[in-house]
Amino acid sequence: MKIAIGADHGGFELKAALIQSLQSQGHEITDVGTSSREAVDYPVFAHAVAAEVAAGRSDRGIMIDGAGIGSCMAANKVPGIRAGMAYDLSSAANGVVHNNANVLTLGAGLIGAGLAEQIVEAWLGAACTEDRHLRRVKLIMDIESGKAVIAPPPVKAPSPPAEPKPQAEMIDLSAISEDDLVRIVARLEAISGGGASGSRVAADHPGPSVGSNPETARSFLGLGVGRLSAGPSPGAIPADVGRYIDHTLLKPNATAEDVKKLCGEAIDFNFAAVCVNPFWVPLVAHEVKGSGVKTCSVVGFPLGATHPETKAFEARRAIREGAREIDMVINIGALKGGDEELVLKDIRAVVEACRDGNAHCKVIIETALLTDEEKRIACRLSRKARAHFVKTSTGFASGGATAHDVALMAEEVAAAGIEVKASGGIRSYTDAKAMIEAGATRVGASAGIGIVEEAQELVESKEKNHG
Repeated sequence: MKIAIGADHGGFELKAALIQSLQSQGHEITDVGTSSREAVDYPVFAHAVAAEVAAGRSDRGIMIDGAGIGSCMAANKVPGIRAGMAYDLSSAANGVVHNNANVLTLGAGLIGAGLAEQIVEAWLGAACTEDRHLRRVKLIMDIESGKAVIAPPPVKAPSPPAEPKPQAEMIDLSAISEDDLVRIVARLEAISGGGASGSRVAADHPGPSVGSNPETARSFLGLGVGRLSAGPSPGAIPADVGRYIDHTLLKPNATAEDVKKLCGEAIDFNFAAVCVNPFWVPLVAHEVKGSGVKTCSVVGFPLGATHPETKAFEARRAIREGAREIDMVINIGALKGGDEELVLKDIRAVVEACRDGNAHCKVIIETALLTDEEKRIACRLSRKARAHFVKTSTGFASGGATAHDVALMAEEVAAAGIEVKASGGIRSYTDAKAMIEAGATRVGASAGIGIVEEAQELVESKEKNHG
């Protein structure tokens, strides 16, 4: 394929990497510049790429600047050009399949060379063939040429304006007294029908249980929890604890009967997910179907020292077979060796597979083997790769989850909406509670049943003592 490629100073290095990759695949490249890191104006080079494609001298065009947005706007001013920006594999393929994009724009400040190569490969391999998409592309081109007379659908009469909702105010948690927090919890009990009746918050609005403990309430509010279920209420704490737990069986000698038993327990105790090795994914997906319990699989487990492409393939197969969550292990040695680009590529490969398959990706950073600064770097790379969770441990290293590590990880990722999973060495309700209060929103444990039963005993004991 003949491909025109250009970049401004911010995309110069990524352009060089893509040219080398594309030429190695046999593509014929026209490089329209820039030729150095000296500051230039991106519209000049976006226009040059678009002109090559519009004139028919190149089949496709690629333009790179800092974010990819401005170059997309500039390229689309050239007649005959349908430029689209991509930041992952889905948007790359969609731009061609749905819109027949002939120019791709990339943001060098948003993606690394590894992901960019995958995006370009997906973009070049896609085709617009379905009639409904071709018809809509023709409408786009008719708009450009002035031929189209497109009547918009009739506009409905506007509804009366709704009363403006008051803006939520930030709460200074340090200013809330112990008595106030107790009253908040008591009010929650009354709203949810707690207290003597023993009822709980509706099942479709689950939230972490705080009992009547002001410090626990303060911890959850500080973590941004939007809903709290309150006690005392027999069953409330165990049910809520259960929804934090991934019921896990990763032993090499696990049998089909062991896995079926695990699934039954997960359904009975209302666990969040069943986490197993990839071979067992189809069985788990079948056993938990319709229960609300998710199927989770591990990738690159437990060492993480496999190629990004291998991890991505493993993730995609698990998703095809029914996994809705993937716990992947990063390349720990690469992180400790300072190769952040490889670690980012490693995480992104699996994240993209998950996002393509409508699954969630949890990134295991193996905290026991890292310094605090390395943990922070791993979390930042997970943020950049758009992961859904960061996770402490595999459970196969020298140590497991600690409240310190969970708090550190939550500090790094919470603002991006990324959650924290604590795993490894969590064997009691006290352990699980400490992780949750430190910032974990999911707990991986093979002792999930014991944790829930211990919580039940604590609640019943407290009820008896206060009865």
